[in-house]
Amino acid sequence: MADYTRQRIFFVDDEVTVRRVVSRTLERLGAKVSCFARARYCLERLRSKRCDLLITDVKMPGMTGIELLTEAKRVAPWLPVLVITGYGDVPMAVRALKAGALDFIEKPLDRKRFLSVVEAALQRSAPIDRLLGKALTRMEIAMLCLLLEGKSNREIAQLLHRSIRTIESHRSRTMRKLGVTNVVDLVRRAAALGLTELPTPQTLKTQR
Repeated sequence: MADYTRQRIFFVDDEVTVRRVVSRTLERLGAKVSCFARARYCLERLRSKRCDLLITDVKMPGMTGIELLTEAKRVAPWLPVLVITGYGDVPMAVRALKAGALDFIEKPLDRKRFLSVVEAALQRSAPIDRLLGKALTRMEIAMLCLLLEGKSNREIAQLLHRSIRTIESHRSRTMRKLGVTNVVDLVRRAAALGLTELPTPQTLKTQR
């Protein structure tokens, strides 16, 4: 069996018994498993923590699994998502695949089939860039705030009391963490992450 000890799985299901059983099953792979009773709780965690695989049920109170899938892809387009659907619910499975799901798993869950699909997804999700999906530092967030305001690297350097080279480094790391290669996609990703209430440069003056 491959080593999955460095990978993180988010599992979402509103039934506590299912969460408990699935968590124990997934932990046998060695991966770190975080379970959520509501899709919105999972989405909140996705905005700040790295996740290598998201597994979600479809029919849940509040935000459904399909809605979570759609929002998760806005936050982390590279994230593989597996959707659990009821037996024979083909239309739902088709919707999930069209929304960006890597695969779907039918209920009732067959342990062998379930683990096989999960392992395939984890192998596929191994990030090429070690920074991809990591949380932004306070300085990177402040830099991003000024960048989104239209400030140049030189202006940002002056406001944050850093060298231009340091700002360029922060900018490069920020784009790598968010999985983007240009400013347009950076703006879109920042909006998807809800980065609207960012700290002002003044709050970071002591972090020099």
